Amino acid sequence: MAPQKTAKRKVAALPYNVRNTKAGKDKTTEPLFERRPRSFGIGQDIQPRADLTRFVKWPKYVLLQRQRKILRMRLKVPPAINQFTQTADRNTAVQLFKLLSKYRPETKQEKKTRLTAQAEKVAAGQKQQESEKPSVVKYGINHITSLVESKKAQLVVIANDVDPIEIVIWLPALCRKMGVPYCIVKGKARLGTVVHQKTATALALVDVKPEDKQALASLVSAANANFADKEDVRRTWGGGIMGSKSVAKTTKREAAEARQVKLK
Repeated sequence: MAPQKTAKRKVAALPYNVRNTKAGKDKTTEPLFERRPRSFGIGQDIQPRADLTRFVKWPKYVLLQRQRKILRMRLKVPPAINQFTQTADRNTAVQLFKLLSKYRPETKQEKKTRLTAQAEKVAAGQKQQESEKPSVVKYGINHITSLVESKKAQLVVIANDVDPIEIVIWLPALCRKMGVPYCIVKGKARLGTVVHQKTATALALVDVKPEDKQALASLVSAANANFADKEDVRRTWGGGIMGSKSVAKTTKREAAEARQVKLK
């Protein structure tokens, strides 16, 4: 009689809770850095900061500013408007505003103080002395226009961000026709601070003191070199700059057309 084969018996697996405790003992823990997992549920940890720019409801004027900027980039801009994108360089602008600050007109309070002092002298019986007309910066588009037409302005400063642009779009051409030097600078608000206003479309220097004539002459030569004598600035069209998606689409179409030509 042949001997019977005995099957090997498998040992039963450990209970679930015993296995977990045994596996947990093998892990090494770092005593210095305790693990603190965060929970982002309601009332729990603070959510991580995210960029919500696309979900912000911007004010209407901000949307209009951005849309206007994009349109000026995409559409073709005539040279008469495009010339206002070319402004004076930083060094010239610094020297210009340094000169303009010396000829700021008096404020309302300073004028009141001056007139009060004159009235007190007259009341005391003193003879009023005739003072010379002060040399100050002229502002106001109608006033500047008359100064340019009469060729009294020695230098005209125009802001590049006037809205609507039609207020000053003709002023560079008038200055060139009358032979008056002009320059375009950034910021109508920056010009406004010179004459104690919120904004100013243009400023004009009519007369300066003898010690400032050299500085004015250097500014006039720089303005003529960068604006009046540069024909390409006032003949160059602007705009036509498309977005990245449009450029990629156009490039892909041109590449496909080039392949078709090669196959033929």
